[in-house]
Amino acid sequence: VNCERAFLEALDGNCKTPIAGQARIVDGKIVFKGLIAMPDGSLKYETEATGEIADAVEIGRKAGEELKAQAGEKFFEMMVEMSPQQVLGQITK
Repeated sequence: VNCERAFLEALDGNCKTPIAGQARIVDGKIVFKGLIAMPDGSLKYETEATGEIADAVEIGRKAGEELKAQAGEKFFEMMVEMSPQQVLGQITK
């Protein structure tokens, strides 16, 4: 949970942003997968990280920062600007 929360925090995630993060413990290590996407699904970025359980927060934070760097500021500006109505319009076309 701490890994996932750190990931969301690094991305300034909220209930309107398409962000997914899942941390699992496999063979005594944390295995984290995360992604961010445009609301209409036109763009997405993914990451994976593995590390020690004690480093859960750091793993999540770094994964979020990695996706933030990959996507760039323009991605997040567009994501915020895209209203739910625009997304529904894209889906129903």
